Amino acid sequence: MRATLITCLATFAHFTSDPLCENSATSRSCWGEYSIDTDYYSVTPSTGVTREYWLSVENTTLAPDGYERQVLTFNGTLPGPAIIADWGDEIIVHVTNNLEHNGTSIHWHGLRQLNNNQADGVPGVTQCPIAPGGNYTYKFQATQYGSSWYHSHFTLQYGEGLYGPLIINGPATSDYDEDLGVLFISDWSHQTLFELWDYAQTVGAPTLDNGLINGTNTYDCSNSTDANCIGGGKKFETVFVPGTKYRLRLINVATNAHLQFSIDGHNLTVIANDLVPIVPYETESILLGIGQRYDVIVEANAEPGDYWLRGGWQESCTVPNNNAANITGIVRYDSTSTADPTTTGVTISETCGDEPLASLVPHLAIDVGNYSSITEEDVGIAFGDAVTWTVNSSTLYLNWSDPTNHRIATNQSIFPTEYNVVPVNKTNSSDEWAVFVIEDQSGEGLVHPIHLHGHDFWVLAQDSGHFNGSGVNLTNPPRRDVASLPGNGHLVLAFKKDNPGSWLLHCHVSWHSSQGFALQFVESESEIAGTITETDALIDTCSAWTSYTATELYSQEDSGI
Repeated sequence: MRATLITCLATFAHFTSDPLCENSATSRSCWGEYSIDTDYYSVTPSTGVTREYWLSVENTTLAPDGYERQVLTFNGTLPGPAIIADWGDEIIVHVTNNLEHNGTSIHWHGLRQLNNNQADGVPGVTQCPIAPGGNYTYKFQATQYGSSWYHSHFTLQYGEGLYGPLIINGPATSDYDEDLGVLFISDWSHQTLFELWDYAQTVGAPTLDNGLINGTNTYDCSNSTDANCIGGGKKFETVFVPGTKYRLRLINVATNAHLQFSIDGHNLTVIANDLVPIVPYETESILLGIGQRYDVIVEANAEPGDYWLRGGWQESCTVPNNNAANITGIVRYDSTSTADPTTTGVTISETCGDEPLASLVPHLAIDVGNYSSITEEDVGIAFGDAVTWTVNSSTLYLNWSDPTNHRIATNQSIFPTEYNVVPVNKTNSSDEWAVFVIEDQSGEGLVHPIHLHGHDFWVLAQDSGHFNGSGVNLTNPPRRDVASLPGNGHLVLAFKKDNPGSWLLHCHVSWHSSQGFALQFVESESEIAGTITETDALIDTCSAWTSYTATELYSQEDSGI
């Protein structure tokens, strides 16, 4: 084949009546008749269990760090409620848009949605936005397991609070005693991102005011005359029991922040990146790009006391933050303690990017198969000036009223220029792999977290400078769904052509994706229509959106994603 080019919580026993091996604190690799060695790309348990959830998208007034402002929420909370299932369960989520003046959608970050592209939740690609007052139901099976999140994929909404935890229980590569669930780390602004959009698209990424750990933090209002600075924020806290091993599911949900997570006085054992179990390794801290997830085990083996848990703002990798050193939580060994820790943290790295590739070894080893050689002429390029971005010589701009899947369902052409579509097709039975080469020639030197929908990808190469075809690793390379494109460098990704659909690939810096740093690739076009089984829901949602746009208050001002 020819390379495709881009320019630019709990312990669960298994569900069998006579489980072969129960998942427990001393046997986390087990999952009944399945295990950590099961090839989850080709094997999915059939549990017969359906998990059903209801989410309401709402505009709410909150003070997450003691500064009161309007926030977008699921069910009135920040973060939204946890969606939890077991590997193999069916998941149904009913969404009601209770916003007065905005559409919305939900993307299930990192889920392959195998043969189920219609549930990917991208307005302008897989569906029309859900109009105010409207409803939409997402249905999918949990074919993977691990830690992820769900979030709005409508403009800048997730940075306003529209995100929540998504946990699929399954086996793990190391034992632990207690699952503490998801730990979200984000930057945070006291102005809405929509108020900052004009600045972002004319000047560049703005400096934000603070950050949140699981939706909460503090902010000093003692000398403020701002009526919205009401105080009363609080630190995220958790209590450790000596000798206990805790699982933490770390997720960077920032708008524009590269982070370095750590807990003073404790090492981290890393057991998964994104939704891929890896060979465990130990480290003092974790580099977290936007959209990336790491599952870590922390043993409570320090001297009992109070310790800072740190978000670790990497200022050398992005714009400054007005409260960077304050993006912290607290680990306590005594639940009655109210003291601020006095512990010292790790040195913040000036390395802007991912954890070393050599550390991210997938437990389930899969080599990359045959594809045609990559030459210098095959290299794609990303251009940008910090306020506009092009990929494949085009800036993505989607028509919310006529998404790609709607065009497929109604037999229209799916290749309008502004849709930035790249076709990916199999030419024969042995043509299994697609390879994307992305090279940053913007001159900005910015690191871009690149997220691929519908697939895990294999990271074949990731380095600074021009890609000349060398340094490609095909032997069980790291697998994930978000990887960093180094500033003025290159990223080479491979994925299997095994999931028909229209899938998005984009930078997960919210400003950049809104500024068009994205493309969609249409995989196995002739097979997509057969995977769209909820045609009536697709068409009805588009009809409702079209009716709403006649009185729409806020029209589309960005790429749409």
